Amino acid sequence: MKHFPRLFLLLLALLPLAACAADTAAPVEGRDYELIAEPGPFAPLAGKIEVVEVFGYPCIHCAHFEPLLETWVAKLPADVRFTAVPGAFGGHWDAYARAFYAAEQTGVLKRSHADVFKALHEQRSLPMQNVSPQELATFYAGYGVQPQRYIDALRSDQVDEKVKAARAFAVRVRVPGTPALIVNGKYLVKGRSFEDQLRIAGALVERERAAARRR
Repeated sequence: MKHFPRLFLLLLALLPLAACAADTAAPVEGRDYELIAEPGPFAPLAGKIEVVEVFGYPCIHCAHFEPLLETWVAKLPADVRFTAVPGAFGGHWDAYARAFYAAEQTGVLKRSHADVFKALHEQRSLPMQNVSPQELATFYAGYGVQPQRYIDALRSDQVDEKVKAARAFAVRVRVPGTPALIVNGKYLVKGRSFEDQLRIAGALVERERAAARRR
């Protein structure tokens, strides 16, 4: 019994090492990711490793994830292409998917993206349901887009096609919820937390890079 305190202290000392080993362990199918039954990237890879986030502006979890994701994406190497894909699941999800692509078409997406989450979930300056083209145009006018130009983009065939492609991708990879990360159209990331999702995505990127080197 006299050796128990020393053994207990030794076990405590080893706990951080065990946690570190878990963090760096290779991702495990079923626990860390699911293989996509109908694999295929969102866009042609063209020599890149693709990471897609399926998200929705109405999703509070996506709003909370955004700052962490933004920091992570900023550190991605040149051979990794990150693409945000809005979930077009009907109703207000579709309205904000169109808003995303209209912002992209008018050249203000990078500046406005994080602010849409804030407008919906913090400032309540945009309505969650039944947002009108005029309300969206007024919001994006704050980024220098003339309102009619934004409304024209919102209603354009190009935005129609992009929303359809986003919807088809989310259906094909069987997104269970948002935010969801998909690597190279092959792996649907799971994870126990936002940080864990990013860790697993990074490890799968490394796996794909290693596989490309072997080819």
